[in-house]
Amino acid sequence: MSWLQPDWVIDTRRAEFRWRRLRRAPRIAMDIHQTDGSFWPAFEPHHYLKLPRMIAANYYVGFVDGAPVAHLAVSTRPGLVEGRACRLVVMPEWQGAGLGLRFLNEVCALWRRGVNRYDKPMPMLFHTSHPGLAAALRRDPLWAQVSAILYAESKERSMKTLAAARARKGLKPAGTGYGGHFRAVQGFRYVE
Repeated sequence: MSWLQPDWVIDTRRAEFRWRRLRRAPRIAMDIHQTDGSFWPAFEPHHYLKLPRMIAANYYVGFVDGAPVAHLAVSTRPGLVEGRACRLVVMPEWQGAGLGLRFLNEVCALWRRGVNRYDKPMPMLFHTSHPGLAAALRRDPLWAQVSAILYAESKERSMKTLAAARARKGLKPAGTGYGGHFRAVQGFRYVE
């Protein structure tokens, strides 16, 4: 079928895979708005962790043709020493279109230049467990990898920390903790 022009070809006889990008992907314009966090419930089902919305965070939503397609929350570390971007979610129907990294880069660039509610330039951190996103961040010259925890955290250590915090408040230990499961977390710093 000479009229067929696929983007990729698998030759089963030679056991080869080959990309054939014949057409450029269309450029997708995205408008980024700072919001109040009210969009998080629409994005939360698509995030890999089930967490409530962040308190005291700055929320950003990317829109394509008026539809919300990307979400990011940014908080600061104590002392306003750096920002931490998290809860990056791209709606499933938009994943793979290249919007997520562009969106993350733009929001981090704003914070790096001091376009934030503190009017203060801040270094930006971002952590992810997504292997594809981690690989993309490693390839992007705007990012440098600063950490990688590729094994499970100690649930026992977490339980002790939580028990000590509750004891300081005069409360009984809750008997729960976090960790003990495998979640490879890789950390990156925006270095523009």
